[in-house]
Amino acid sequence: MAKYILAIDQSTAGTKALVAGQDGRILAKRSADHRQIYPKPGWVEHDPLEIYENVKRTAKEALEAAGLSPADLAAVSITNQRETAVLWDRTTGKPVCNAIVWQCQRTADRCAEHRAAGHEPAVRERTGLRLDPYFSAAKWGWMLEKVPEARHVLEKGNLLAGTVDSWLIWKLTGGRVHATDYTNASRTSLFNIHALRWDEGMCRLFGVPASLLPEVRSSDEGFGFTEDPDLFPDRVPISGIIGDSQAALFGQLCLEPGMAKATYGTGTSVLMNTGEKPAASDNGLVTAVAWGRSGKVTYALEAVIRSSGDSIKWVRDNLGLFSSFEELDAMLRQTPDNEGVYLVPAFVGLGAPYWDPYARAAVMGMNRSTGKAHIVRAAVESIAYQVRDAADMMERETGIPLKKLHADGGASGNPLLMQFQADMLNLPVSKSEVDELSAMGSVYLAGLGVGYWSSIEEIQSFAQSGRLYEPAMEAAERERLYAGWKRAAASVLSGRVNQAQ
Repeated sequence: MAKYILAIDQSTAGTKALVAGQDGRILAKRSADHRQIYPKPGWVEHDPLEIYENVKRTAKEALEAAGLSPADLAAVSITNQRETAVLWDRTTGKPVCNAIVWQCQRTADRCAEHRAAGHEPAVRERTGLRLDPYFSAAKWGWMLEKVPEARHVLEKGNLLAGTVDSWLIWKLTGGRVHATDYTNASRTSLFNIHALRWDEGMCRLFGVPASLLPEVRSSDEGFGFTEDPDLFPDRVPISGIIGDSQAALFGQLCLEPGMAKATYGTGTSVLMNTGEKPAASDNGLVTAVAWGRSGKVTYALEAVIRSSGDSIKWVRDNLGLFSSFEELDAMLRQTPDNEGVYLVPAFVGLGAPYWDPYARAAVMGMNRSTGKAHIVRAAVESIAYQVRDAADMMERETGIPLKKLHADGGASGNPLLMQFQADMLNLPVSKSEVDELSAMGSVYLAGLGVGYWSSIEEIQSFAQSGRLYEPAMEAAERERLYAGWKRAAASVLSGRVNQAQ
């Protein structure tokens, strides 16, 4: 029997491919960034062909680095950025335009029109989501209306729609399989999370024909075989398809209702397992499918934070305030207090609990003594404040007090951020020893699906614990800092730029 699984982790910033063994350990990993395309302010695009080429390159490089051949693989799994929308021609295998990324705000007015027309209650009741440009449906509707090539291919009956996982599955299988899983489907605003099927009413509302959409399957089902000779000469089963945030929840083994995690990536997703029934939220959280496995669906509540790691990247790349993460750590240690400075990172609007796509970023509370280290600290602290916003809301909405937050993703590797996060939550934060939790979540599901592992208990037996950060901040200091954040956020939302202190 083949003894390894190759995971494709296709994220907003780039693509990783890693090889995992039956003991859950990663043997090799390779990565490649792709371009972030900004045609207009607030617009964000990716080139789907560039992404697919990176998938093939990193997959081959990871397998070579592990000293393996395709015949050694039990499966290929995929975890992906979720709401990013792709349209392509089934006859040519080419996109009709660039993918519209989840961060893109070009459909904000379209969503506002639907909201003004009174459609949001139906969208929320059927899909669990809000009317927001974050999700895929309005993006596909925009493409079908604004991109002539999309309309031309649609008229010929050759157009297909999908999120990034669907695009990759279709390409990897040589165009034989057009499918997605429950988690990615549940992020489109077109999927009825109760009936577990595409919703004709939502398709009409957003102007997306249901005939374009992929078949929806459980995450651990088979999704065909690799058929691209430029990738592997051998056919390898494809399984373990799951959106990146839900994959991290599974990878953290948050398998019981009430368990929660935060994935610190370009944005941050705070996700809580709510069990076999969807939990509705009226105050800023969205309901999603956590995963489908063995014919059963598990649900989750999610708080979507649009900018977290991206805020640190902005401070580094756009402002040039530091050049390396070693320099970042040194600045944070040398400047232990924000001195009243707050960064509200509404570069592409604000997500939960504010849900304002028109909000724009601001630095608040500066005075003549403010230096670059204060702005850098404000960027880092903004991540922890937003996660506290999310955690507080989850506790209120579910009535379940959080006992611990599981953390993963790139920024979770910063010890100062994780300690500050524990202090802001007044809860322990468990940082996984495994950095690639999204990839490992898809690996676990693929392994269970193809019989590589026999049970969840087998996976739990080798799962590695991580570092635990205990809260150490005085309550008065914690609430003073958080109150300053709330004033800063309120100023941005009201359109003011008053000092936050």
